[in-house]
Amino acid sequence: MPNLLSDPAPLSLWDSSAEEADVTRAFAEDGAQVDLAIVGAGFTGLSAALHAAELGLSTHVLEAEKPGFGGSGRNVGLVNAGIWLPPAEVREKMGTAQGAKFLKAFGEAPARVFDLIEKHQIRCEVTRTGTLHAAHGPSGLRDLEARHAEWQRMGEPVDLLDQSKMARLTGTEAFHGGLLDHRAGTINPMGYCRGLARAALAQGAEISTGVMVSSLARKDGLWRVETVQGTLLARHVILATNAYTDTLWPGLQRSFTPIHFFQLATPPLGAEAAHILPERQGLWDTGRVMMSLRRDAQDRLVIGSMGTVFGDARRGLSRRWASKKLTQLFPDLGPFEFEEAWHGQIAMTPDHFPRICALDDGLYTAIGYNGRGITTGTLFGRAMVDLITGKSPDILPLPLSDPEPVTNAPILSRLYQGAFTVNQIFKSL
Repeated sequence: MPNLLSDPAPLSLWDSSAEEADVTRAFAEDGAQVDLAIVGAGFTGLSAALHAAELGLSTHVLEAEKPGFGGSGRNVGLVNAGIWLPPAEVREKMGTAQGAKFLKAFGEAPARVFDLIEKHQIRCEVTRTGTLHAAHGPSGLRDLEARHAEWQRMGEPVDLLDQSKMARLTGTEAFHGGLLDHRAGTINPMGYCRGLARAALAQGAEISTGVMVSSLARKDGLWRVETVQGTLLARHVILATNAYTDTLWPGLQRSFTPIHFFQLATPPLGAEAAHILPERQGLWDTGRVMMSLRRDAQDRLVIGSMGTVFGDARRGLSRRWASKKLTQLFPDLGPFEFEEAWHGQIAMTPDHFPRICALDDGLYTAIGYNGRGITTGTLFGRAMVDLITGKSPDILPLPLSDPEPVTNAPILSRLYQGAFTVNQIFKSL
């Protein structure tokens, strides 16, 4: 990972455009004892810190870089309800009762995020006009029709859109239809992350940045959290590193398959872009290699897909892919230029479900968000604090589990990366 002092360049558009101030605080509590130590200052860690501090727990977040440095600050910014899987498959895999409980919790998750934003007045360009799941072709539309039937049976506010309605909401006739999920919305993800950090500090939590945790060991009922700068003693520990998990806890890094998602942002387009996503919904499509699109508060178009950035915002394969894709969608506006390019890492699990794991006595982690970091991180950060304060695991949206190794994860990761690279090449020709 780059060092903050030697690499001050923004890590994403959201890093440079967020209204909330960055948080940098030195570690100055060698030997201190707290109720809760949290490793990682992304959505999960900061949600946990805020909720723990509100309950009166002494809480210290240790972040190797800065808040939002990992997937949180590189996110697309879609505050989506549910997970990748359709509702019927969730119930099939989890059972009727547990599946219904899970779907209810994740259906309400965007409201949890929006409530925190409102309560703490987090400046993160929030919109609550929904998100669009776009059908890239006839097969995608059939999938969305089946999902819509399920959401309707559950009484959820999700509309099925035909091609003309999608054209009105997107500014392009490229999609065969779509779903409009009224529960959802968009944010500047780094702004949200920094706002959570500000709120946690205001409640009495401590946050230290530039602090790499080197080891964890339990002795006499306390966890010794070792860093280069010193030691922190804690009754409980939450590992909140998700896709950026390293070797700190044995085997945890092998419990998911890492894949990447890249994005490029145009300069502000002003009135020229007013017809594109006029209600500012965020969009993702049904393609096997998913594409995302949104228009930010400054009228930049932000387009992304699976894989890493090759080149930068001004030259290279990824720029060619983004320019051609936007030109196909909006031929009257091309050619397109770009001012930012970045990618982040996603933790994928074989069954596409996230996990909350009890790793040891007083040690928890949440992992495997499968690209739904904003809602899952917010929800699971609070859930792990509930466990620490003595609530039953029965309140969780899914059962506690042990991290299971994905034996072929390194091979799968390379295969995915190869396929995503080929997709960029093919789609940029």
